[in-house]
Amino acid sequence: MKRSVCVILALCVVLGSVYAAPKSTIKIAMIVESTVDDKGWCQSMHDAIMAVQKKYGSSLVEYSYSEKMKPVDAGSAARQYVAKGYDIIIGHGAQYKNLILEMAEDFPKTTFAFGTSGEIGPKNVFTYMPESEETGYINGVIAGLVTKTNIIGLVGPVDGGDAARYNRGFILGVRSVNPKAQVQVAYTGSFGDYVKAAELAHTQIKSGADVLTGSAQQALGALRAVAEYRDKPVWWVGQDTAQLGIPESYKVIAAASYAYEAVVESLIDKRQAGILGGECIPLNFANNGFVYQFNDKVGPVLTSDVRKAAEKAKADISSGKLTIDWQSVK
Repeated sequence: MKRSVCVILALCVVLGSVYAAPKSTIKIAMIVESTVDDKGWCQSMHDAIMAVQKKYGSSLVEYSYSEKMKPVDAGSAARQYVAKGYDIIIGHGAQYKNLILEMAEDFPKTTFAFGTSGEIGPKNVFTYMPESEETGYINGVIAGLVTKTNIIGLVGPVDGGDAARYNRGFILGVRSVNPKAQVQVAYTGSFGDYVKAAELAHTQIKSGADVLTGSAQQALGALRAVAEYRDKPVWWVGQDTAQLGIPESYKVIAAASYAYEAVVESLIDKRQAGILGGECIPLNFANNGFVYQFNDKVGPVLTSDVRKAAEKAKADISSGKLTIDWQSVK
């Protein structure tokens, strides 16, 4: 397989395109390790597919999904989708890489996709890579300005993929506004271990952390831990805007989301044009691949200075004025 950084070049799909309705019915299936209502990673792709289906109608976009699929169990589900004539099968998670590559070889007429990955796959495999150092950086700016203890907690799933990019971008954002702050980084070792994420968050808070963050679906466990400190100034900056609409949202200062609608539209558009894969789809602020929202309900913690600093960082990133060298963080 040819390896390549996921940038906007000839081999990458530019998300700013205008898409037309499918010419014929497209059947899309998604396989996830968590659930489609996890207020995080899995829900973001599910919501995007549902939005595209609503846009064009269920007669043109058919959609099915399989939840709680460990990679070892997902093969049977994927083969069933192939047998039922599904055109596009998405393994939503880097843990499905090997499965997708095996399936793609066995079924060359089916389009497969997985992410996150910056690799260029076979001719019937798309990859997608959120450049999440951008959202991480903005959240880091907020955390660095809000913290009073100069101890910040980060609960990650694994040190890889977009999670690694987010974590390092976050650290750089903190450093840009508060070099004295210490970021405590801990990993659950899983994308869906809510219990472990909560345990790590509690440990960090007891160590003095007063602002925390985390990515992937397991981060919800950490947020719930933060919410247990109802009467204490312990805050959260999120990596999914769905966190702004749940009971724990009173602790969420701001949150970012991946705008996967354009990825889904790209998959459909390319498929109907006869391109089954071999491209990487990036997500970033410049191509509207991210959504970022502040939570005005958190009160005085979101000061005008904090908000302006975050908005400036977002504007500089979107314009290309600020480039985030996330790989410089070891």
